[in-house]
Amino acid sequence: MIKAGIIGGAGYTAGELIRLLINHPDVEIKFVNSTSNAGNKITSVHEGLYGETELSFTGELPLDEIDVLFICSGHGDSKRFIESHQITEDLKIIDLSMDYRLKAEGNDFIYGLPELNRRAICHSRHVANPGCFATCVQLGLLPLAKALLLNDDVFVNAITGSTGAGVKPGQTSHFSWRNNNLSIYKPFEHQHVPEIKQSLKQLQNSFNSDINFIPYRGDFPRGIFATLLVKNTMSEDELYKLYEDYYAEDSFVFVVKENIDLKQVVNTNKCLLHLERHGDDKLLIVSCIDNLLKGASGTAVHNMNLIFNLEETIGLKLKPSAF
Repeated sequence: MIKAGIIGGAGYTAGELIRLLINHPDVEIKFVNSTSNAGNKITSVHEGLYGETELSFTGELPLDEIDVLFICSGHGDSKRFIESHQITEDLKIIDLSMDYRLKAEGNDFIYGLPELNRRAICHSRHVANPGCFATCVQLGLLPLAKALLLNDDVFVNAITGSTGAGVKPGQTSHFSWRNNNLSIYKPFEHQHVPEIKQSLKQLQNSFNSDINFIPYRGDFPRGIFATLLVKNTMSEDELYKLYEDYYAEDSFVFVVKENIDLKQVVNTNKCLLHLERHGDDKLLIVSCIDNLLKGASGTAVHNMNLIFNLEETIGLKLKPSAF
């Protein structure tokens, strides 16, 4: 059994991660750390887990008892934790923050998008889980970058559920504000754009165009629905073949010729992609994921499966909330 520990156990991504790991046949959760909830039952925070676990939060960090550590702390906290603790060479770390996603001197974390870096993840010790928006957008663009076809600006509109803002209440997460409402935030300046560009340049070094990204806050709890517009003159049949070939060996990305909707992916680790040709040179790409699963905890478990040489779909065969 793989022995796992979780830091930052009270947040939404940690709750999803606990749900996945307690049902994973090859994993035992050794501890879930939360200093503010130490001693309380997991179910006192993650109420959807009643009947699933009797675990309690702990303020302790028995790192010598685990094989893999999932860090679900806020951005900036992961780096501070790793730099302030003695971590053994053989402890695998999967960090769900943005602290190690961008390449930098001294950063040995592999960018953990399996559809881009599967082989490297399989041989890694440290993995930086991608951002949720970044995952959704990249999966819509990677086949084009691989074929060196991203030679103009990319236009992205993407709407995310309220869980994307995290568990801590804020002005824009109150029900009375969010319900029946819609707004944009961080237009052209979202923190996930640099990691998207980094991945595209990994496949197409010549890519130097703008990613014009407008994020929206949606009035639903979970999921990301993105539309991407790029210039391309290939036929629709050629484009579908390009995408189907790129994702032929991937277990969670599905290229769908019929129009898609968000409920088809919520509560799963899937990404659905739909392509449409418009006019002489417009390609519309529709991409949707569950922000807490494929956009966070599901990919973290996928990465763990790859690191420990398990079949990659174990623990991730989930039914969508389609109705």
